[in-house]
Amino acid sequence: MSSFAAIATTPAGVKTLVPICAALPATLWLSKSLAATLVADLAPVQHQVQTYDEPLRNVVEQLWPTQSGLVFALATGAVVRLIAPLLQAKATDPAVVVVEETGRQVISLCGGHQGGADGLTRQISQLIEADAVITGASQSMAFQGIDQLGTPFGWGKGSGDWTGVSAAFAQAQSIAVYQDSGTTLWRDHLPADHPFVFDLPLSPLPAAPLSARLWISSNQPAADLKHDLPTAQWHPRVLWVGVGCERGTPRRVIATAIEQVFQAHGLALESIAGVASLDLKANEVGLVDLCESRHWPLRCFSAAELKDIPVPNPSAVVDAAVQTPSVAEAAAIMAADRGSLRVAKQVIRLEGEPGAVTVAVAQGAREYTGRGGQLFLVGIGPGRLDQITPAAKQAMVRADAVIGYGLYIDQIRPLCRPGQVVEPWPITQERQRAERAIDLARWGLSVAVVSSGDCGIYGMAGLVFEQLQATGWNGKTPAVEVFPGISALQAAAAQVGAPLMHDFCAISLSDLLTPWEMIMKRLEAAAQADFVIALYNPKSKTRTHQIDTAHQILMAHRSAETPVAVVKSVYRPDQEIHLTTLGDLLCAPIDMLTVVLIGNQSTRQHQDWLITPRGYLGFDTP
Repeated sequence: MSSFAAIATTPAGVKTLVPICAALPATLWLSKSLAATLVADLAPVQHQVQTYDEPLRNVVEQLWPTQSGLVFALATGAVVRLIAPLLQAKATDPAVVVVEETGRQVISLCGGHQGGADGLTRQISQLIEADAVITGASQSMAFQGIDQLGTPFGWGKGSGDWTGVSAAFAQAQSIAVYQDSGTTLWRDHLPADHPFVFDLPLSPLPAAPLSARLWISSNQPAADLKHDLPTAQWHPRVLWVGVGCERGTPRRVIATAIEQVFQAHGLALESIAGVASLDLKANEVGLVDLCESRHWPLRCFSAAELKDIPVPNPSAVVDAAVQTPSVAEAAAIMAADRGSLRVAKQVIRLEGEPGAVTVAVAQGAREYTGRGGQLFLVGIGPGRLDQITPAAKQAMVRADAVIGYGLYIDQIRPLCRPGQVVEPWPITQERQRAERAIDLARWGLSVAVVSSGDCGIYGMAGLVFEQLQATGWNGKTPAVEVFPGISALQAAAAQVGAPLMHDFCAISLSDLLTPWEMIMKRLEAAAQADFVIALYNPKSKTRTHQIDTAHQILMAHRSAETPVAVVKSVYRPDQEIHLTTLGDLLCAPIDMLTVVLIGNQSTRQHQDWLITPRGYLGFDTP
């Protein structure tokens, strides 16, 4: 889990960092003297404040190896002098972000890619509505760094000339990509002018000039391929290692056996997704210790599950002992979701060491990410970026993938970051969107599902929860977070005054998901009860009669002079507002981007404004 520390030395800096610390969250480090003068300002984060009475450089030195990121509200030069003696390697240094004291700019200073400073900068900039300053080459090329490409998918980062490959990328030079495993989702979201060249033969090198090679495979590249071009390796975690062992086999023997098998077959240890065995081995000390030390999941299956798996090398002896003819091969295949067997079982004994190990390797079709997925259900409001809540913006920036109706994706495109998976969908495929988002989240990605207005009002939130419930969701994994937005009825009302000041309701005229008979009952009840009514989805190109029927029902209960606002594309560049009456409603232009607000008996039009009094005083009630 990420841990962040924020540091300020002035009251202005503290005020800027307080909301950042509350949101990330982060610990706020202040001198004792400064903290004593800002008790009221620190109230929102009072339990996250740490104080010091020694030189700040000592505090930074202590925090450096323990934090995922450091956020400074100091002059950039001062921060540079503080961290310069501590910098070691970009693979291990924490993210360093500088926030301008008044909160106008956020700068990714150090650890942009591997440290996560670029992402942290974007997150903070959305939170405090500041300008993000990111100077790395990946920003200008609209793509995440080469050294971050596989991170969302849990790929193992292998050896290679990462500096040489990254330099070729930064200079927009051609990079050959060889990929035989792992998702290709990252390819679908490349900028048009990307430098990658796909589907080339390994040898001989093509005539076209190439400057580097990116190797994405569960295999190790041949030695000669590492020297003809700068080569870097990503290893998708697709390999499941089936293990059987004698009781009491030491951890080092099991580890050595796996390493020998992988080396002999040219497989990458970084591609190990996990280890699988018989449930009798779930408490095998050496096996459990090895998996914990390598952060490998240990999946154990019953003999009844394993015995039905076809394997090339069944054993009658094993069957007699544990009631299944195969442990290593069958367990590997089961863990790989019945994937292909890459290495048949190998029995390994080490001279002078107790115990014996049987190892088999199977490859799954989809990599193991090692992450708990998340679903962010996000309301983006009426369409303008400045009307999206900071929390919703943060969620979209943090997400590995963003999914939504194409029009809404276009509206929030400026918030999407380089390398993010962004999937626009047609308007009628709401359930497919929900299924796609859930699939990606269960795989381990963080997914933002965007809806216009508020996601819980005729938005995607309900559909996502329905699909989760229908598929046996335990309420925890994937984790779900809902981010509200300004609803269409609120936005439309704000543009025409205060029509919702008394009891109101919203009714969708779309019968795609609700029977029309039920919609008519609701219209009748709302009209009789004198609610102010907001009509959603009033009319489409193929669905035209509903607004006519709704008009007839309302006219039976309300005066033809009842004020009405017809608001189309609210807060968007092509916004249209028509103030009319209930009697003339059908003369107004109405489509699927329109919200119709129908007043109650006390609603009045004054100039270009609709006003519904807070109470009924002064009006006759029916």
